[in-house]
Amino acid sequence: MQVHFIAIGGSAMHNLAIALSRKGFQVTGSDDEIFEPSRTRLEKQGILPQQLGWAANRIHAGLSAVILGMHARADNPELIAAKELGIPIYSYPEYLYEQSKDQIRIVIGGSHGKTTITSMLLHAVAKLQIDVDYMVGAQLEGYDCMVKLTKEAKFMILEGDEYLSSPIDRRPKFHLYKPNIALLSGIAWDHINVFPTFENYIEQFEIFISLIEPNGSLVYNSEDIHIQKLAASSSAQLHLVPYATPKFEPTATGTLLYFDGQQYPLNIFGAHNLQNLMGAMYVAQQMGISESSFLTAMADFTGAGKRLQKVIEKDGFVMYKDFAHSPSKLKATTTAVKQQYPDREVIACMELHTFSSLQQAFLPQYNGAMSAADKALVYFSPEVVAHKKLPVLDINDVQRGFGGDVQVCTKTQDVLDFINEQNWNNKVLLMMSSGNFDGIDYDDLAVRLQAKL
Repeated sequence: MQVHFIAIGGSAMHNLAIALSRKGFQVTGSDDEIFEPSRTRLEKQGILPQQLGWAANRIHAGLSAVILGMHARADNPELIAAKELGIPIYSYPEYLYEQSKDQIRIVIGGSHGKTTITSMLLHAVAKLQIDVDYMVGAQLEGYDCMVKLTKEAKFMILEGDEYLSSPIDRRPKFHLYKPNIALLSGIAWDHINVFPTFENYIEQFEIFISLIEPNGSLVYNSEDIHIQKLAASSSAQLHLVPYATPKFEPTATGTLLYFDGQQYPLNIFGAHNLQNLMGAMYVAQQMGISESSFLTAMADFTGAGKRLQKVIEKDGFVMYKDFAHSPSKLKATTTAVKQQYPDREVIACMELHTFSSLQQAFLPQYNGAMSAADKALVYFSPEVVAHKKLPVLDINDVQRGFGGDVQVCTKTQDVLDFINEQNWNNKVLLMMSSGNFDGIDYDDLAVRLQAKL
């Protein structure tokens, strides 16, 4: 099989390209820009394009498929050439389905918790020595490629993103996987550039449920009223498996979970993480894994990359970094840290970085999202706003959106000054962003703060 990737350098695309190459496919690709770590990974696999840019002559009749990434445009010369030659054109999720259509597909969907739940499943099956294929949207520690495709694995675990599939396929990615086992973690409005109303956004999850294979299973968060309604009203022939936050108590090292008359010590903490754990457990149950086996396997799970990831804990100072950026994630993460450290002052900094978060109309969704923190700072870059071609954002707009005593700044140095002004003895610093505050090195910052104690 010979396949060509248009926009091979993307964070998702390069992983699929590597996975197919490892499977024995002949892989070529193109892109007009390729950044790290994609560049080094593609080069190591021997499939890095020799030169940047698009060229129609890269497309030929010997190709069995062209895989089109979101970075490409609809007028891409290679895409036009593929259409003229009649070569099958797939989006990233479409081709993942083609590779997994003979497997039992497990799709983890929802506005939040997808990566964590997927990571939990992968951790458990690895501990239990169960071979699975997978696709994860984030880089996880210990993995050199976030897509695995084989001919032998019975299960394919897919993180189900609701964003668009490709420039010529405007369907959400998770509509294309047709799961046998699906999970929905929660619904909180996001991607307003694509789904301009909350009703339109909810509709995507309704469609997702309708696409579960007949007699499949839907594992769902029964504490989310929107998902509860969708599950109850679904006309599909499904096995419904609700889950909810279990009984637990914080410990010095994480959490003690109470389930089915047993106690399970865990390294993770936060009600949202325990809720995610229950969702993962019931998915595992659908795979034939017992609850006790799963929970025992999770004893040494420390979390997904950049999800409440501890940067440093020393001399009374603790620092975490987290991917939280949407209102629901921000609130859950901030609340979790405060509940874990009730006797310490929690100082939270977050960056508005996504398309939705940088729009004035969306900012009221953040009201109270950081109220659990003792001190809160919000950062955004006017340059990023301009780059995304969005209307100018005012500091006062952000303050009104978040409500409460939230400090807002627009320079990375102002974030660092705010942090350096604090006395970090017996305090917690929580850094939340889908970026890095335009250049803050978290590890270096942690060392410098600890040295000042």
